[in-house]
Amino acid sequence: MNNLEAVSDAELYRRMCDGDFPKHERDAAFTEIYRRYSPRLYAYCRRIMGDDAAAHDAFQETFVRFFTAADRDRTMTNLPAYLLRIARNVCLNTKRSSHPTVELEDFHMVTRSSPYENDELAELLAHALQLLPVEYREAFVLHEYQGFSYAEIGEMIGVSADVVKVRAFRARQKLRAILAPYFFDRTEES
Repeated sequence: MNNLEAVSDAELYRRMCDGDFPKHERDAAFTEIYRRYSPRLYAYCRRIMGDDAAAHDAFQETFVRFFTAADRDRTMTNLPAYLLRIARNVCLNTKRSSHPTVELEDFHMVTRSSPYENDELAELLAHALQLLPVEYREAFVLHEYQGFSYAEIGEMIGVSADVVKVRAFRARQKLRAILAPYFFDRTEES
C-alpha cells in the first residue's frame, strides 16, 4: 500500500497541480490518479472506440490532456467524471475524424458464419455496440458498464438525465434488433 491510497481525489489533484510541492510528489500524485482510474478509462475507451489500438491511443491522449490541462486554481469536485469527460471528447473527436462504417447486412453475414461460443457472444456485442449512434453507445456504456447513474452521465455530457435515459433505452432497443438474428439462428440450430 502506498502512502497516497488514502488521499482524496481532490487533494491528489491539488498536489499534482501545485508547484509548491516537489516534482517527485507531484508525479506521485499523478501516478496515484492514473492507478485509480486507468482501468475504468481504458474500458470506456475500448467500448466506445471498438478497437484496441484506437482505444489505447484515446486512453493515452486522455491522460496527456488531463495532465496538460491541470490547473492549480481549479477545485476538483468529481475527478472520475472530469476524466471521463476528457475521454469522451477524445473518443468522439477521433470518431468524427474517421468514419469507418459497417453495413448491417455485412455484420449479420459475418456473425452467422462463425461458431457460437461465449467469447464470440462478447465480441458480437462489441460489434453491435459499434453499430449504434455514438450518443446511444455512450449512454449505454456509461450506465451499463461503468455504473454511472443517468444524472451523473447527464452532468458529464451536458444533457438532462431524462435525455440520457432515453438514449440508453434506445440503445438497448437497437441492440436487441441487431442481435435478434443471432439468437434466432441459434435457437434454430438447437
